[in-house]
Amino acid sequence: MAEIKKDDQVMVVTGKDRGHVGRVVSVHPKKGKVQVEGAARAKRHTRPTRQNQQGGIIDKEQFIDASNVQIVCKSCGRPTRIGHQVEGDVKVRICRKCGAEL
Repeated sequence: MAEIKKDDQVMVVTGKDRGHVGRVVSVHPKKGKVQVEGAARAKRHTRPTRQNQQGGIIDKEQFIDASNVQIVCKSCGRPTRIGHQVEGDVKVRICRKCGAEL
């Protein structure tokens, strides 16, 4: 689960938002969940409070399972699995399809 990080570009591969490409907003590695910008939205009905003067219906992004997303390679632009390679004393993530560094 340590492969997907915050601000990675990912594609949802299963579920109702299949095919959606978005940025990872937050990650919960122990739970195996990620929050993708614009995917898995739910309606939240709020009432007016002192902090939020205007109530109404708000779209809220939900967490989805990390196994349901794949990272999108920057060079080839396709969803791919993540490989690891040791360069000197640094471990880097690489694209399995084209070999470019993620």
